[in-house]
Amino acid sequence: MTNEFTTKKDTVMIVDDTPENLALLSDTLAESGYRVLVATDGLSALEQIAYLKPDIILLDVMMPGIDGYETCNRLKSDPKTAAIPVLFMTALSELDDLLRGFGEGAVDYLVKPIRPPEVLARVEAQLKQARTIQRVENALNNGLFSALAINAGGSITWLPLAGSRWLCEFLQLPMLPENIKIGSPLPTPLFEWVKSQLTKSENAEHVAFESTRGGIHFSLKLTPCHDLQEYLLLLEKRSGNWNLDAVKNSLGLTSREAEILMWISRGKTNKEVGLILGGSSRTVNKHLEHIFEKLGVVTRAAAVSVALQRTSNLSAVSETMQTE
Repeated sequence: MTNEFTTKKDTVMIVDDTPENLALLSDTLAESGYRVLVATDGLSALEQIAYLKPDIILLDVMMPGIDGYETCNRLKSDPKTAAIPVLFMTALSELDDLLRGFGEGAVDYLVKPIRPPEVLARVEAQLKQARTIQRVENALNNGLFSALAINAGGSITWLPLAGSRWLCEFLQLPMLPENIKIGSPLPTPLFEWVKSQLTKSENAEHVAFESTRGGIHFSLKLTPCHDLQEYLLLLEKRSGNWNLDAVKNSLGLTSREAEILMWISRGKTNKEVGLILGGSSRTVNKHLEHIFEKLGVVTRAAAVSVALQRTSNLSAVSETMQTE
């Protein structure tokens, strides 16, 4: 019987119009345990990939028909294949040619004549990195939180599937518009919020973005990634329906504190909450101080996040117990 956790062989595609190179690379990789696919030009490679996606591609630069640069460009333009690492193979040594390859999305270069030990080392290094990225994206895609990254200008630099789903739900669209992708600015309300946060002094606290749309509460936090010169946006969405008893009991709040926290989560100001509950903004602020102390937080957004996280975990446990 086959074990479902049996290690999967990584698949390497070789795209080269020279039979000698194909034979050398194919034998080298197959002997090292890789599954090997071959193509002799860019178009046939793209056709094969539509049916069977490799884990990594070794791509010759100079080929008949569409060259390696154009082939790589098409791969990176398609969301289904954009994440596949591409290593260019070339006899070219001019700096402009090398830079052009990286500009098309290649992650590394192999300079001909091919040396098998170097090929194996570079392929394994890129596969390890790709697996790490895939683990992170799988965790995001199946977790409570999503994420994406932007540069200092507010343009998207990393957009995993979970981030795309969050944006779709926030915009209340079945799929993302074509103008929202890597390299494009964030949607207007988020872009304006990011600009307001980035104009603050370096030591100032970033305020979370909060919005409720269609009964769903959306929140977004900004975290600088100094080493990458980017900003990571942590995305969260929760049902706008609150179980006040669950909030009160799980967090040790009073009934009034639970009510105030619910209205705060819906974007209401202290004054608005006071009007709703028949009190003053000063009284609401006093209740918030007690809430912050009980939850060990210092901001409204953090209090809402803790409440949603805690009650979500309780709901998940309850549903599990009911199905057992």
